[in-house]
Amino acid sequence: MLEASTIVASMRANGLSKQFGGLRAVADVSLDVHQDEIHAVIGPNGAGKSTLINLLSGDMNVTAGSIVLDDRDVTRFGAERRARCGIGRSYQKTTIFQQSTVYENARLAAQAHSKAPLKIFGDVVSDTNVNAATHDALERTGLTSRADTLANQLSHGEQRQLEIAMVLATGPRIILLDEPLAGMGTQEARKIVELIASLRKGHAVLLVEHDMDAVFELADRLTVMQDGKVIATGLPQQVRTDPAVRAAYLGTHDGAPGDAA
Repeated sequence: MLEASTIVASMRANGLSKQFGGLRAVADVSLDVHQDEIHAVIGPNGAGKSTLINLLSGDMNVTAGSIVLDDRDVTRFGAERRARCGIGRSYQKTTIFQQSTVYENARLAAQAHSKAPLKIFGDVVSDTNVNAATHDALERTGLTSRADTLANQLSHGEQRQLEIAMVLATGPRIILLDEPLAGMGTQEARKIVELIASLRKGHAVLLVEHDMDAVFELADRLTVMQDGKVIATGLPQQVRTDPAVRAAYLGTHDGAPGDAA
């Protein structure tokens, strides 16, 4: 195991485990995610990466271990309560409202996390704070010009941009991204990589991704999982040359993630 950072973490997972009957999908995983940093988690299929994100977001309950935001233990909080504490996430499968416009999708996300009291007979579009959060999210994701477009008319890459816009509209401090580049061509992937890089400022970002070129371009810190366990964590170039990582990816000690085939 490579040496961990001494920087105070925005999110800290300690000894997380998840058991499904006789299968231990995540086994004693500990990691930190710091503000103004992108922490990437990689590993072969079935390594437990998506299960880890589900545990951090509250979409799954932990079997053992703890999750701390700043100095607050949120281990027993559900997904909605964690979201209100500042955790936002995207999913492997796009989760947008296909028949609504880009603006309406982002506004609904902002509205769901608004601290203003619900006005049963009020005009939801008149909430200036919600509108400001919506406009800001669309601007940051490059979707302002597509605000009036139905979501089902967007390209795959634009739908990913919209999903990230919906996350930003909730005002998160921690952003969890589960394979945001999946199924994309080179040009669309390039835009999403640039967007993810821009999220670093002001956020703590945990990224699960299979595109190794993108991972090594984006990651400030890297954790590698195999069979539900962490086998290495540290700076990307340190992890890249770790013998256990080479063996996990190639079955030998003769290569590393990102090496030419």
